[in-house]
Amino acid sequence: MARTAAGLAAGPRLTDHISLGVLTASFPLETVLEALWSTGRVSQRERDLPAHVMVYYAIALALYADVSTREVLRCLLEGLRWLGDPAGVREPAGRSAISQARARLGAAPLEALYRTVVRPVAVKGTPGAWYGGWRLMSLDGTTLDVADTVANARAFGRPRSSRGENRTGAFPQLRLLGLLETGTHVICGAHLGSYGTSEATLAPAVMAQLTDEMLCLADRGLLGFDLWHTANATGAALLWRASAAFTLPVRERLRDGSYRSELRWHAQCRTHDRTPIPVRVIKYTLPGVPGADAAYRLVTNILEPERAPARELAALYHERWEMENAFDEFKTHLKGAQRVLRSKTPDLVRQEAWGFLLAHFALRALMHEAALGALPRARDPDTLSFTHALRLSRRTLPQLAALPPSGPSAPASGSPARVARRNRQLQPRPRRAPRREAEDG
Repeated sequence: MARTAAGLAAGPRLTDHISLGVLTASFPLETVLEALWSTGRVSQRERDLPAHVMVYYAIALALYADVSTREVLRCLLEGLRWLGDPAGVREPAGRSAISQARARLGAAPLEALYRTVVRPVAVKGTPGAWYGGWRLMSLDGTTLDVADTVANARAFGRPRSSRGENRTGAFPQLRLLGLLETGTHVICGAHLGSYGTSEATLAPAVMAQLTDEMLCLADRGLLGFDLWHTANATGAALLWRASAAFTLPVRERLRDGSYRSELRWHAQCRTHDRTPIPVRVIKYTLPGVPGADAAYRLVTNILEPERAPARELAALYHERWEMENAFDEFKTHLKGAQRVLRSKTPDLVRQEAWGFLLAHFALRALMHEAALGALPRARDPDTLSFTHALRLSRRTLPQLAALPPSGPSAPASGSPARVARRNRQLQPRPRRAPRREAEDG
């Protein structure tokens, strides 16, 4: 993945796309209101920080992870100057008011927005996103350090450690399992859990996002009869690695060097259907590669070598490492290396995590558009710099013209679309004396 600013030829540039609004381009106000409506979090009375503004604020916190909460709000509210009256833009609230507004919002609207909006974005012309008509996907997990509070420790748990008085990690950790569109780095399926929740436990919910147009890559930790049965039922093509200890008997040798085998039910399985599942196994080595294992085995449900030769699948599997690059964008560049999520309560931790996922999607979706618009031909989105895109979005966010400054002045009624029309008609209220603000530490 490119680590330097990628220059595009004449035509649409990355800056042109991001300047349209890194937040509102991906999350229009109507869609945000739909998410609030579906979760019962639409503001029921006039507030300084209404629910729809706080949704955008939760995403903006991810774009400015190293900036204080008040400064992030100040930056976001600069976009309200499109109303034509700078006096209509209030000074940011104190930390206490911001925390209360975030608590009123909760995590549910952010998750609902993610489930509604975030989808694979690659089209047939996207370079590097397809293999043999299948959309390349990767399944893997990671963890995020969260603020060390009693509530977070109780909700999420800590990793074990070989050092320290209590032999536990310094911070509680949130587990995230994601489904990645490999060619665009869009994390289009995700579920959150505590540290003690295994990836295998989260996997069935994530696998529900698979379709028959996808080819899903996964590492050896997920291979088993139950999860394979679940994923295979979606109709997706699968290519998962098997551990050295995993039993895969030879049933038939094939001319491309692979062989037919089967996954069999055993006493620890929970699947009621005990019918053996036919699979095809590819075994290969990586001679001359430092640190490589003695041999690798891949398991696929593409049983015909003509559709996907063994040599091609062996080369294709290593695209799974794009998942690590996407997590690096998410954790190192967007969140910041060694930075802990700032929220002090479990619900706000989840809100913050969904905000990061939404911010990452907004950047990656816009980068995909820019890559397709490059001249003389479309570029692989992987060749664009995520760091450069993030810097540009941080510079242009204060100039976005998207957010009405206040919510409805009366309890919301009618459809979400009618609520959206009302909000678009709002006028700025007279400037009031600034309220006292809590000290921003």
